[in-house]
Amino acid sequence: MSHNPAQASINTLLSQEEKIHLYREMVRIRRFEERSVRSYQQGHIGGFCHVYNGQEAVAAGTISVLGPDDHIITAYRDHAHALMVGMDMNSLMAELYGKETGCSKGKGGSMHFFDPSKNFWGGHGIVGGQTPLGAGLAFALKYQGKKGACLTYLGDGAVNQGPFYEALNLASLWNLPLIYIIENNQYSMGTSQERGCAGDTLAGRGSGFGIYNEVIEEGNDVYTIRERTSEALQRAYEEQRPSILEIKTYRYRGHSMSDPDKTYRSKEEIEEYKKTSDPIDRFQEQLVGESVLSVEQAEAINKEAKEEAERAVEFAEQSDFPTKEAIQQDIFWETDNPEQGSSQGTFFFN
Repeated sequence: MSHNPAQASINTLLSQEEKIHLYREMVRIRRFEERSVRSYQQGHIGGFCHVYNGQEAVAAGTISVLGPDDHIITAYRDHAHALMVGMDMNSLMAELYGKETGCSKGKGGSMHFFDPSKNFWGGHGIVGGQTPLGAGLAFALKYQGKKGACLTYLGDGAVNQGPFYEALNLASLWNLPLIYIIENNQYSMGTSQERGCAGDTLAGRGSGFGIYNEVIEEGNDVYTIRERTSEALQRAYEEQRPSILEIKTYRYRGHSMSDPDKTYRSKEEIEEYKKTSDPIDRFQEQLVGESVLSVEQAEAINKEAKEEAERAVEFAEQSDFPTKEAIQQDIFWETDNPEQGSSQGTFFFN
């Protein structure tokens, strides 16, 4: 008898309302990203911008099973994770616009969404740079005696970065409650996984360090991702052991908005995935089949998400840019809190 992830305990515990909420979050991510693309193309957003269209099941499935002491850190394709932890769409769009009402006060942009109050530690622009930081977060959780783990996300291209292996070594030596989520969308910038990564699997890189690893082929299925992530969390909680989950997924747009995406894959490939494997369509079909969601409800959720994204754009456009004085704020803690600082010397050379 084949295994049905929808019948896993972590999924059967979901109420109808929780399932609809999960679907709504995936739709909100898609509509936010689509609206971000439009604003970028219109010249309202500068710098880098990496969107998540097609990968929604990964962020939704992994983050939806987290507990109060679990933490998250990710790379620069971070909009979906920010929305999933409950960050406000207005502040996220304002950050893309570089406005002072943004979640990082307009100074971080697309790649640096942060909200420590929601256990979300960014958004990091250096490829693989977040992987040792995730190990540090996991170390802190263990040191403090909390029942928590750190989910550290990276792309398939980042598995070839040296700091990742240094972090794997320490994670295994120190028995850290750490879960690396490899979001394998099959292309690191314009290089396919086959051309850029040796070995049968990316998750298998953990074997040399004695780290449990597995590949989740159904990266567009929320139920599967929730089940496997929940199992990895239990390993972190109960055994204080790290895991690597390689989740096979796919992005519909280029690596970033500056990637024309016309040289390394065909339009037919993208359209075939959209038609047969879209994560939102798949979850909608599952929920309709379970009599949890109607097509009319799905259409209403889609309309609401589009309207919310439009309101976020209005908020961003009406917000002010940071002042010139703000450029030297939020850099050094001591300069923002001079009465508590003890360092001597010059912080800024104007």
